[in-house]
Amino acid sequence: MSTPTIESTTKISAAEAFLRDFRSLSAIGETPGHGVDRQAATTADAQARIWFTSLATQYGFRTEVDQIGNIFALLEWTPGAPYVLVGSHLDSQPTAGKFDGAYGVAAALHAGRRLAASNSDDAPKYNLAIVDWFNEEGCRFAPSMMGSSVYTGKLPVEEARAIQDKQGTTVAQALEAIGHLGSGTGPVAAAYAEIHIEQGRSLEDSGTTIGLVHSCWAAVKYTATVHGEQAHTGSAIIADRKDALLGASMLVVLLREIADSFSGTVLHTSVGQLDVYPNSPVVVPSRVDLVMDLRSADETVLAAAQKLLQDGISRIEKDANVTVDVEQSHAWGINPYQPAGVELARECAEKLELSNTPVFTLAGHDSINMKDIVPTVMLFVPSVEGISHNEREYTTDGDISAGVDILTEVVARLCRGELDGAQ
Repeated sequence: MSTPTIESTTKISAAEAFLRDFRSLSAIGETPGHGVDRQAATTADAQARIWFTSLATQYGFRTEVDQIGNIFALLEWTPGAPYVLVGSHLDSQPTAGKFDGAYGVAAALHAGRRLAASNSDDAPKYNLAIVDWFNEEGCRFAPSMMGSSVYTGKLPVEEARAIQDKQGTTVAQALEAIGHLGSGTGPVAAAYAEIHIEQGRSLEDSGTTIGLVHSCWAAVKYTATVHGEQAHTGSAIIADRKDALLGASMLVVLLREIADSFSGTVLHTSVGQLDVYPNSPVVVPSRVDLVMDLRSADETVLAAAQKLLQDGISRIEKDANVTVDVEQSHAWGINPYQPAGVELARECAEKLELSNTPVFTLAGHDSINMKDIVPTVMLFVPSVEGISHNEREYTTDGDISAGVDILTEVVARLCRGELDGAQ
């Protein structure tokens, strides 16, 4: 199969078809603030999955669902050959933008559509599978990137299926309720590609259309529980209180102070979740559960920040009269993608005359799991003002259309086996 050559008039038509389909997807689970709420295995997520399978079938793909709810749209050119996987995720945060993840699935589907429609007498070396990874966001069921973690063997499927949301519903129950508790382990992968909005400002600030992702920042994540003692908010003497929420609040401030103690933007820290018990207006909280996150492009900086966090926790326990239990949930170092994949993507961008530059990804993506088992290409398009995980998230029609163009070129070359043996 030769890389498709798309004339300008055809390209406009292809771009219009993509934009039409992406806008129909964006209406699913739309929020009053014009974002989306499609948390994993909810009704809105199920509707988005129907959108995906219906269009995939219309465009000539066969669909199947694996044992953790990943959906694959399969196109077989060479019977028995492995597949180039291309995709992202359709699930979202509770109040999210319309582009995070969903753009990557829609772009992959249209890249596959273009390749399926290209005329060639030679079957490519590898077949093609467009994938919607289950529960990438991790907001309803933790951890994030669940579907790709199971697919790559990093998370046992039975363990993943048993995970519960806050209402006690398991992953298996939730998938069964929407009719997406499948079987099997999915197609065998030969390579992987993913395109995503940057979720940052570097591309927009530099006026660049395509980011060539070469590495992921190092990160460490913790779950923490602050233990105090219930008391009456009116009558309990301040000096006697063991206020778990006070301790948790001091942790939030500590993480920001740690970030501010390093110059530039080499360290990002956050607390993204707090669960307060008993969460009553007249009770001093006895317990707070929270999630802490530290990320950096410099592993030395990250190690120093962890030491500052440990020292700070000891001070907080004393100052707030609480105890803090901390457990590292997961961590990774600077995580590079295969250089050959970055170079292949650069060549594709140059062919299409799209401005491009190597970039880090600060956020996690399913490609981070996939690159550990097969050659992987990760691409970014700009995010307006760097906004993400927010209803105001936006990328221009021109940029998302250019992303589909380069993704098509990349996938065509992967299907020919041009990254075979990449390390």
